[in-house]
Amino acid sequence: MKMDSKKMRMILEDRLKRDEWSFTYDREKDSLRIEDRTTKKGMNLTIPSVISKWHVEKEKAIDEIVYYIEESLTVMNKELELRGKEKQIFPVIRSTSFPTESNEGIALIFEEHTAETRIYYALDLGTTYRLIDQNIIEKEKWELDRIKEIAQFNMRSLDYTLKEDIVAGNTFYFLNKNDGYDASRILNDHFLQKISQQIEGNMAVAVPHQDVLIIADIRNDTGYDVLAQMTMSFFANGRVPITALSFIYENGKLEPIFILGKNRPVSRGQRNN
Repeated sequence: MKMDSKKMRMILEDRLKRDEWSFTYDREKDSLRIEDRTTKKGMNLTIPSVISKWHVEKEKAIDEIVYYIEESLTVMNKELELRGKEKQIFPVIRSTSFPTESNEGIALIFEEHTAETRIYYALDLGTTYRLIDQNIIEKEKWELDRIKEIAQFNMRSLDYTLKEDIVAGNTFYFLNKNDGYDASRILNDHFLQKISQQIEGNMAVAVPHQDVLIIADIRNDTGYDVLAQMTMSFFANGRVPITALSFIYENGKLEPIFILGKNRPVSRGQRNN
């Protein structure tokens, strides 16, 4: 079955049809906005990206997107409170191209992480989470430092069990719990330092999308190529892509690297010189 923009839009509108929701199609951007008629809060879907995922996962891709939209719109229209829900606050990592404002134009709470990533903060609601914005912390009179401290504490309490795979003499570790915070575990420096003690070669880390963290023990040149291909594949198929670049982890710091010809890693700074 062939899939084009019009057909995909019709499928999504049919699956997401609710009396309280409206649809607006932007032909120039080829995007579909789903919006609550009363609150005017909504989300935008880029149709080509949905089709790209559909080519890989077929109906599963549509099921996941529909579920994500349903949960997100439901949460959007609820009044949120942080007090009493401290154990539900977590950091989430996103790309530097991720919006700094909500769809309603409210500033999201975030801080810089690397040249490729930022740290946002979220209130976990069970099946989804809501990014914390300026309005929420002003209403409850919270400071960013308090949110950051609570979020980091909660992050350390998560499961850090890794799966291991060996490719061409290089060891790759994968963390994929599908709890929404897999990639965000890169923010736990104690965890990274502990892993670094068992690395025999060069330690590289990748967060291609929200639901996976890759740690690589690179022991030969082929390892860089394998990591680059692996990261790009995950990046292309992730529901919330972060970055297709990997990071070298050394002395407690993460440095984005580009994998060039002849398996040679080059840092972002070197590339810009």
